[in-house]
Amino acid sequence: MTSQFKRLLGLTAAIVLGATAFAGTADAAKLRMAWAQDATGLDPHKQTAFSSLRLLELIYEPLVRLDAELKIVPGIAKSWAFSADGKELTFKLDPKAKFQNGAAVTPADVKASFERILDEKTGAANRANYLSIASIETPDAETVTFKLSQPDAPILTAMTDTNSSIVPAADIAAGTIGTKAVGSGPFKLERWDPNSKEILTANKDWAGGATGVEGIEISVLPDETAILAAMRTGQIDFALLNDPLIATLVPKEPKLQLNRAPVLAYHVLQLNPARKPMNELAVRQAISCAVDRQAVLDTASLGEGKVTGPLTMPFFASDPNTLFCYKRDVEKAKKLMADAGMTGGFTATVIAATGEPPTAAAEAQVLQAQLAEIGVKLDIKMMELNVYVDTWLKGDFDMAIALNGGRPDPYTMYNRYWTKNGNLQKVSNFADDTLDALLQKGRVETDPEKRKAIFADFDKELAEKSPWVWLYTSYGYTAQQKNVQGFVPMPTGSLASLGKVTVGQ
Repeated sequence: MTSQFKRLLGLTAAIVLGATAFAGTADAAKLRMAWAQDATGLDPHKQTAFSSLRLLELIYEPLVRLDAELKIVPGIAKSWAFSADGKELTFKLDPKAKFQNGAAVTPADVKASFERILDEKTGAANRANYLSIASIETPDAETVTFKLSQPDAPILTAMTDTNSSIVPAADIAAGTIGTKAVGSGPFKLERWDPNSKEILTANKDWAGGATGVEGIEISVLPDETAILAAMRTGQIDFALLNDPLIATLVPKEPKLQLNRAPVLAYHVLQLNPARKPMNELAVRQAISCAVDRQAVLDTASLGEGKVTGPLTMPFFASDPNTLFCYKRDVEKAKKLMADAGMTGGFTATVIAATGEPPTAAAEAQVLQAQLAEIGVKLDIKMMELNVYVDTWLKGDFDMAIALNGGRPDPYTMYNRYWTKNGNLQKVSNFADDTLDALLQKGRVETDPEKRKAIFADFDKELAEKSPWVWLYTSYGYTAQQKNVQGFVPMPTGSLASLGKVTVGQ
């Protein structure tokens, strides 16, 4: 039975169950929300799962944010400026910014947050983006200055990330980050029952102004078929969807609205070049040549997306057809396997998470069939998300089906994987002088067109060396009742605009 057919059967069951699959009460002052995959933790500096980031971005705030056009806009900081030589970045904090415990956000909190991110013991997801920070100065009650060891063009973009949120210095000192959630964002976490429910209340002191609702009640439902059934019966106002099979049914519902936006995140088959025989370039290239990316997209995601190279942001992205072996070539793949002495093929295990993304099992099955044609036998191992994330972070896999977050700048997107000091280098298991040098060159260059040329070379080099096989980008989906107003879809998949959403009668 195919995974798509199973998903269809699940949808039918959920429709039949209807409102019995969900229990809830209407409250016009609150947004009733649902998703199928819960957060795996509360530490904004360490969490990498999309489900965690979607919750944490409602609670925490970084210094700056991105808008729907990927422009940098104020967060905790009201203004910022680089020095003429590019070696200082100074922020003026919004004096109205307060944490949800009522304490003002101070330069000391900013300094402590970034020192925590930079501390290797923290295991912060964004650490590699800030290795140019030589010191942090706090000359007055509103000013923070980052002294840099070199010009660093993408560092400001990096600071828009939820993984770079500002947390209270007192909580860092107390060691309570991750055990409780105190941020300065639009909502306060009142209750978290893992894999069941989150209750958020409005942060009355939010510097962004009054929220549009008094709070958000998030239900973690068994799957997205149950979410659609609950929305049909009016039990849910707003939902995060990841499964294109479910999302494409929403427009057929007269009371519901689908929000569909291209995102920077990418679906990828990650190889582990530290393990034989994938330490051989020819083997990795053979796998790349054997994959029909469009077929993976069409089968797993109903064609909802487009084939992509490593760079997914519009300004820097290359035409995939110009990259190594993006047109499937099985004969070339077989020759490359023979060149590597692997005519008889090999067996490998590919890991995938249940539920994030919902297409993971289908992607694994399509790749399993395609790679079998060149003698690569894939054993598929599905894991619960928290187990998968722990395994992934350790780099303890032969291959992995992954949905990785995109960034508007190539350096902030990839330095953590492909520089020798990258904090996720253990995940990529691949160090390369050329990739490292190109990333560093793009980091210090400030001219946009020169940066574009540098990263075009990086894109080509990464595709040719094939440590991973990039597949496609898809869409971010949310669904809402038509009386919900003010939500703005983001290329990053962010739900931050829920701070201004209203629910009509």
